[in-house]
Amino acid sequence: MNTPLRLSQEPVSPTIEAAAAHAEDISNAFRDLQIVLPPETIVRRDEPLARRTTLRVGGPADLFIEPSSDNALASALEIAHLRSIPLFLLGRGSNLLVRDGGIRGMVLSLAHPHFSRIELKGQRITAGAGARLKSIAHEARRAGLGGVEFFEGIPGCLGGALRMNAGAMGAWTFDTVEELRCMSPSGQILTLPAQEVPVEYRACPLLRTHIALGAVFRGRPDDAEVIRAKMEQFSKKRWTSQPNQPSAGCTFKNPQPTLPAGRLLDELGLKGARVGDAMVSDVHANFFVNLGQARASDILELIEQVRTRARELRGIELETEVEIVGEDA
Repeated sequence: MNTPLRLSQEPVSPTIEAAAAHAEDISNAFRDLQIVLPPETIVRRDEPLARRTTLRVGGPADLFIEPSSDNALASALEIAHLRSIPLFLLGRGSNLLVRDGGIRGMVLSLAHPHFSRIELKGQRITAGAGARLKSIAHEARRAGLGGVEFFEGIPGCLGGALRMNAGAMGAWTFDTVEELRCMSPSGQILTLPAQEVPVEYRACPLLRTHIALGAVFRGRPDDAEVIRAKMEQFSKKRWTSQPNQPSAGCTFKNPQPTLPAGRLLDELGLKGARVGDAMVSDVHANFFVNLGQARASDILELIEQVRTRARELRGIELETEVEIVGEDA
């Protein structure tokens, strides 16, 4: 494969001819996938994505694939390349806003048990990209290994945490990563020492074009009850400081090291601001919640209203942390 994976999408306005050609490519790819992929792999058309995101909004995916093995994933990538179909990698749907028109192309999910394994050997924790962060933290605790307790406070799976170098409670995902396993756009599997993988605030640039398959973490021996106490503390802090309505997590990146986005929005009096059923949480202002019937368009409008307020009143340009993908209805 010569072209990189498109792991995010900008909205497009195709011509009638382009839309027809795309529909034919999708139909042909769907047929190819059903022939090539093993029966254990899920292959669906027009799969609703709202139920697969923590915000509970968004339209359908043209194609939805849940590979059952590394080889099945590589085959799906090859078919997408041959049919010139854009790709999007979906984790557990946190930190994600899918527009109401859905995603044109192929959505890949590594939710199959093959990608969710967690194995412990000595002081090392090996986990697949589909493993829930909470599960990794609990397995490590049971083995008396510390270092990944902060995963208790992060929703989602390991693949997403690696891609955005997710952090909580003052710790970051790559702080304890020893080895990264990923797949290139051509289907080649790479195993890289962590020191060879550049990371940034809320980002791992390599994983914009490569797919994380898993990682090895370096744990540290600790008393299981001490670890449990830390995790309970993190969990309590999370549930007392964050809303319990559907959300995508933090909406904006912190504009300054000493100015959290949530505090800025609170100072601007934006808690409780609404567009339809989309609301700035009255618990934590950097969380935008779905009160029940919100559409992606409502949340997007609320985001723009908040950005305008921050720009006009404080001269601050807010940058979204939540990933916004797909097309308008």
